[in-house]
Amino acid sequence: MTNYFSSNFKLGILGGGQLGKMLLYNTRKFDIYTCVLDASKDAPSKIACDEFHLGNLMDYDTVFNFGKKVDILTIEIENVNVDALEDLEKAGVKVYPSSKTLRIIQNKAKQKLFYVDKGLPTAPFSRFAYLSEIEDAITNGGLDFPFVWKAAQFGYDGNGVKVVRQLSDLEGLPKGECIAENLVPFKNELAVIVARNPSGETKTYPVVEMEFHPEANQVEYVICPARISDEVSKKAQDVALKTSNAFNHVGLLAVEMFQTKDDQILINEVAPRPHNSGHQTIEASFTSQFEQHIRAILNLPLGKTNSKVGGVMVNLVGAEGFTGDVIYENIENIMKMDGVTPHIYGKKQTRPFRKMGHVTIVNEDLNEARKIAEDVKKIIKVISK
Repeated sequence: MTNYFSSNFKLGILGGGQLGKMLLYNTRKFDIYTCVLDASKDAPSKIACDEFHLGNLMDYDTVFNFGKKVDILTIEIENVNVDALEDLEKAGVKVYPSSKTLRIIQNKAKQKLFYVDKGLPTAPFSRFAYLSEIEDAITNGGLDFPFVWKAAQFGYDGNGVKVVRQLSDLEGLPKGECIAENLVPFKNELAVIVARNPSGETKTYPVVEMEFHPEANQVEYVICPARISDEVSKKAQDVALKTSNAFNHVGLLAVEMFQTKDDQILINEVAPRPHNSGHQTIEASFTSQFEQHIRAILNLPLGKTNSKVGGVMVNLVGAEGFTGDVIYENIENIMKMDGVTPHIYGKKQTRPFRKMGHVTIVNEDLNEARKIAEDVKKIIKVISK
């Protein structure tokens, strides 16, 4: 077995945002040498890696040359040059998740077709090469309101998704490839994180429930465990495991799902990396999702995924009307509260709805944790000078 610890082994991470920074807490704990590539000189991960490389993640040469310097390459963001990853794999660099997995996941139309092909449950949809084709389909009666428009590529944090209830809702949307998905009447939005290593050892985290901000279309609260029946929980875990097997992925796969009114489980989308729906694992689980991702890609034994305690995560996003040097107003007031831990990502500039940090609330009583989470949300404000 490779000696990863206090050795010459090099782990490469494409992307230097907050997910990378939280991965690096664990590489530092294990003394694993890390190299990070990011386009921003102020990337949050910069302070925590052994080598920081500045460069464009979508540029073939930049990614290929960076990948040649490391033994294993992983990602913390999907928008990377996949051709470079494929050629690195051919050159003997281990890349997790694989270029094949990323090619499918990077494009929402391909991702949806993959689910249909593999017999995995997902909401009905139509694929369009151009936005104008949606208008034609509506005019000709091939598409009915309401539906969900999704850009095929480069969507994140609610960008690239819009509920369309009338023709005028299409105005101002990107013109390129997209999908129109049936609007699913659902009770809950759920997520399951599956971890898998190259040896095929697989573990799932408990099902979480996600509450979304109505305007920003971003996760506002993550509640673990989800407040659902054992039967629905089992169904969600099964769908997540089947999805993981279909991708044959290595690392983490976060599977976001809808629980419909009649308790069916439909896949919304997946992310092959640590995910917003797993941040509460840092305080609430035996093994955080970030440590688990490291264990998985290095083919180490996977850690225990059970929760030690109920956890609720609140996203800290930039307040509306504030842009500039960030101030976390009233942070000391939430730190007085029992079981409350803030995580500040290290982005110096705030803007409306930008993810700036998160707060975890742990409590033996999940309903109490959810109440405290609401108080936290009201008290702390992410503003600018």
